[in-house]
Amino acid sequence: MSAIASNLASPTTGNASTRQTGQSLNELDSTEFLDIILTELSNQDPLAPNDTQALLEQLSSLRNIESQLSLEESLEKLVIQNSLAQAGSLIGKVVEGVDANSDKVSGEVVSVRVNDGEATLQLDTGRQLSLSTVSLISGQ
Repeated sequence: MSAIASNLASPTTGNASTRQTGQSLNELDSTEFLDIILTELSNQDPLAPNDTQALLEQLSSLRNIESQLSLEESLEKLVIQNSLAQAGSLIGKVVEGVDANSDKVSGEVVSVRVNDGEATLQLDTGRQLSLSTVSLISGQ
């Protein structure tokens, strides 16, 4: 049983301990949350049981949030991979666009790099150009 679950087993100290460590329900992972539910169920008064439906709804909500976060992370990775594939197809081509300083830049793409989740083209002139700011592509 986790420390959080054992703190909840004794109601007079559980809330204070949880507040002292600074851990809230938002910071719990699903295993700790399940430990809390099991502890609460095993320590409840059989003649006045707690609302287990509310606990199950909270667990379901936690699972949904975990799934959404995982999906968001997967989609971000997919977008980066797609951007990298697009940028990679420009190697050997001459491109024009605007760099981070709003200067017009052109040159042949010699390599591609990912910076802060965005594909950046490395040009033969030594300059860099974000894939999102390319305005002209010509084959050579």
